[in-house]
Amino acid sequence: MPEASGIREVSWVDVKGGGQITVSGTTAYVGHTLGKEATTVIDVADPKNPKVVKTLDCKHQGCHAHKVRIMGDLMLTNYESIDYTGETEAGFTGGLNIFDVSDPLDPKHIHFWETAGDGVHRFTVDDRYAYISPTAEGYEGHICMILDMSNPTRPEEVGRWHWPGQHVAAGEEADVPVKRLRCHHPIRRGDRLYVSYWHAGWAILDITDMSDPKEVSRFSTFPPFPCPTHTCLPFPEKIQGMDIMLVADEDVARPADAGPAFAWVIDITDEENPIPISSYQVEGLGSREPTPVRSGCHQPVEEVRGTEIPFAWFAQGLRVVDFANPHAPREVAYFVPDKPPGCDEVLSNDVYEDDRRLIYLMDRDRGLHILERT
Repeated sequence: MPEASGIREVSWVDVKGGGQITVSGTTAYVGHTLGKEATTVIDVADPKNPKVVKTLDCKHQGCHAHKVRIMGDLMLTNYESIDYTGETEAGFTGGLNIFDVSDPLDPKHIHFWETAGDGVHRFTVDDRYAYISPTAEGYEGHICMILDMSNPTRPEEVGRWHWPGQHVAAGEEADVPVKRLRCHHPIRRGDRLYVSYWHAGWAILDITDMSDPKEVSRFSTFPPFPCPTHTCLPFPEKIQGMDIMLVADEDVARPADAGPAFAWVIDITDEENPIPISSYQVEGLGSREPTPVRSGCHQPVEEVRGTEIPFAWFAQGLRVVDFANPHAPREVAYFVPDKPPGCDEVLSNDVYEDDRRLIYLMDRDRGLHILERT
């Protein structure tokens, strides 16, 4: 039986594991971690009886479309090589697939936006722009880029930014001691982008002029902390008079004898001098105690609806953490599923909260839990 406090399971959907779940209205879209499946469409009008409507497939082996976002009548999915599955099939080109979802249950492909190299990783959107992490000609690793999607058959690059050292074609050398410089993904609030940058750390960018993003500040915790930065999530309103950003490290790409990833709480009131003021780790996990990889933090929801933030915490399932007191975050609910059928472990990989306040918890290997607070 699942372990839970303050959470009730509404239903479970037997689908292949996912890298991202998003919900628009009463339709859920799952981006799958491994091919050949790319995106599954699920009717959740009755959350007690969800119905899988269709699944779209990747066109190539060795790639995935594991991220998905909705902007109005458009669905965007990434297209990226999977570097841990071997070589990508000949003919692969990375980028973004763009679909018409004016009929939410029946996506129609309308355009493929192409980029050099491995493709696009995670991204976010608003009603006009996509904030993406593509690989690009002349650069090492994924960079930060803004796309204007007002004409979905002709997306236009508006601006880009990279961590110093990525533009190898210009002879740059990295200013941080990491092997892999890589933008994970940007999140926008107002005229700022909050950009996670894997082992390099994170950056705040001023995008008042979108064509020329400017660095406001950068911050690194590696070393000594071994886990890469996955998400920079700013709260839309002040908390106790402070501008607060959550930084979720991801419990991967670290030695097995290192401690599991956790979440940082950053005071960004003075955004040129951001200050960590607290952190959160699941009870029983230490920041320096050796644990298997994917025992710790992964991903918070990215649409903030208050001070209580649901997290997908890999083997620890769903954790709902209240940041009303940013100096002392506290867990207010949790749900740890049973191992999915045929799987060796729980790997809660992504989480979404819809307008009905239902919580969707996606396992990396198999299955989607639809949950509600009690």
